[in-house]
Amino acid sequence: MSGVNVKSEIKPLKKVLLHRPGKELLNLTPNTLEELLFDDIPFLKVAQEEHDAFAQALRDNGVEVFYLEDLMAEVLEANPELREQFLKQWIEEAGIRTDRYQKIIFDYMQENYPDAKDFVLKTMEGINLTELHTDKSNSLVDLVSESSKMVVAPMPNLYFTRDPFAMIGNGVSINRMYSETRNRETIYGEYIFAHHPMLKGTPEYYSRYNTFHIEGGDILNINDKVLAIGISQRTEPDAIDAIAKNIFNDPTSPIETILAFNIPNSRAFMHLDTVFTQIDTDKFTIHPGIMGPLTVFEITAEGEGIKVKEVNGTLESILETYVGHPVELIPCGGGDRIAAEREQWNDGSNTLCIAPGKIVVYERNDVTNKVLRDKGLDLIIVPSAELSRGRGGPRCMSMPIERED
Repeated sequence: MSGVNVKSEIKPLKKVLLHRPGKELLNLTPNTLEELLFDDIPFLKVAQEEHDAFAQALRDNGVEVFYLEDLMAEVLEANPELREQFLKQWIEEAGIRTDRYQKIIFDYMQENYPDAKDFVLKTMEGINLTELHTDKSNSLVDLVSESSKMVVAPMPNLYFTRDPFAMIGNGVSINRMYSETRNRETIYGEYIFAHHPMLKGTPEYYSRYNTFHIEGGDILNINDKVLAIGISQRTEPDAIDAIAKNIFNDPTSPIETILAFNIPNSRAFMHLDTVFTQIDTDKFTIHPGIMGPLTVFEITAEGEGIKVKEVNGTLESILETYVGHPVELIPCGGGDRIAAEREQWNDGSNTLCIAPGKIVVYERNDVTNKVLRDKGLDLIIVPSAELSRGRGGPRCMSMPIERED
């Protein structure tokens, strides 16, 4: 029995998937920040303390917390024959092309990480050349490489579990990510959705092996009938066409309409959930820069394919049409331009709703938090000095597995 049930952004959250930041953050350097999609280097010790506080706040509010690293380790423990297959695939996807290095890394991982959880965490952390103790006289590459070179790059973005895969109703999209850096993260999704007893059997609406990019931050479950997907820097319209056909062709899916929001292609509007998130039955937080006219496409089923039509209007009017009642849009920063820009940079509108009107927010966005509190919302405030350096908020750091219907 699949444990996936997410037909809303606001219904009471029962199960959530997180990843506790690990030593992969220690392998960020100023020279690799751009390549690894970071603007700064979080202080790991504090980032872990903040993440633990986030997880505990969820538990304190009745949410069962699962960790990606634990689910993957449980798969390998229950299916020991998969370890070698996974390791070879992980090495290949890390871009290790030479037979010599494939063997060196394979042997290193097998000999030094017999414990499944340690093994999984090491695949996330990456491998430094100095760890391998190779005979440099056998290789020109080794002789000319800096001793601190990362042979296998780390996956520092993994604590944003929202993006590698996305729960849609009772199904999942295992995403093809925009950047090569992040595309490797979805390997864990491939194994846990195929083999973990809690998740195997979940209908798959998109595959990591598909051609076009799509990321979980662009996917919002408006209600059981309506799904919103952003056409963004990281999600291509071709992927939305493909996922729409798969959703509509699944007889168990109740989704009747997919709204494709064409959002500006910029870092500020990286994903749809940096533009707006639902926080109550009638309230949404929004990026103030999205208040003008919007281009939105309504996608519905037609035969075996899809029918697409353009819908014009403001964000407010479009949401009211598809939510079915009036809505209130609450701008990040409360309309103060400087506060909005500062707090949007620190994910002021990227909130995680765990029940209608009850939302998890970052402590540092005090202007936006006051506005939300004044609107009658129940705020669960979590520390965020270091976590926010990754440019993702509480919604980015969480993948709901189950919400009450």
